[in-house]
Amino acid sequence: MVVTQENVAVNGSRSFSPQEIADALRDRIRTGDLKAGDRLPTQADLAEEFGVERGAVRQALKLLQEAGLLTNVSKGSPPRIAERSPVAGEPQPTMVALAPRLSEAFTATRVRLDAACLTAESLMLAVGESVRLIHEGRVRPKSIDVRVLLPSRKIALAFPVPVDGRGEDDPVHQRWLMMRNAQAQVLQHNLLALRATHGIDVHVTFRALPFTPPIKLYLLNGEEALLGYYVLDEREEEYNSQTLEMYDTLGSRSVLFSFLRNAGERDAAFVEQSQLWFDALWETITTDLTLS
Repeated sequence: MVVTQENVAVNGSRSFSPQEIADALRDRIRTGDLKAGDRLPTQADLAEEFGVERGAVRQALKLLQEAGLLTNVSKGSPPRIAERSPVAGEPQPTMVALAPRLSEAFTATRVRLDAACLTAESLMLAVGESVRLIHEGRVRPKSIDVRVLLPSRKIALAFPVPVDGRGEDDPVHQRWLMMRNAQAQVLQHNLLALRATHGIDVHVTFRALPFTPPIKLYLLNGEEALLGYYVLDEREEEYNSQTLEMYDTLGSRSVLFSFLRNAGERDAAFVEQSQLWFDALWETITTDLTLS
């Protein structure tokens, strides 16, 4: 199918920046107006539509290509809309799936990321690629709003827990709390630094859950939900010169299942209900979380 000028007309006569052109085309891909395999209009048609020179169109197409949304980007013919990344449809481990999905989410003008997890380790590591793309000038969101739900330090966690049971002095809990705070602080620092370096409006907020989450959930721009299960195992870790035997989970190995709002009624309902679940927790039984 060839997408014509009529299919993608923009209402307005002002000149658009390459980022705004990329955002407009990306929105059409996300909503299904442009589907996998469709050809874009020619660079000349896009330049006329958006009221820009062809150079601006080429820059916009490069942004979309770097985000993995276009194929066959060449001087010879209009590019095609790429097939969705296997990450979006096939379950993959967190450290394989999360970073590329975040990188695509960060190409939006206004980034909104919600996460519920045991610690912020996977999110802290995965968001590094998106931050790097911003520093390289390949993506430039105007705002980034991140909300993270983490277990409260005051509760008796279901896991991690010592194999031989809890005592008055629980080094397993102390280790988890140290990791929770340190990883969240690094995540917060790296994102808030974008205010000073790039003038991006960044907000990072944490709230404390009164229970141990059995799953990890990431919600990206209200368009995608990534869900993974925490699978417990018995393992040993060194902490403060002692060996801790514990029942714990490695969240980085959790397999993430992707649900896309534009992938049909079932996926759309899952994304919507996941967002409602997160918002309800955020606004009701959770409390302010201090990273100390």
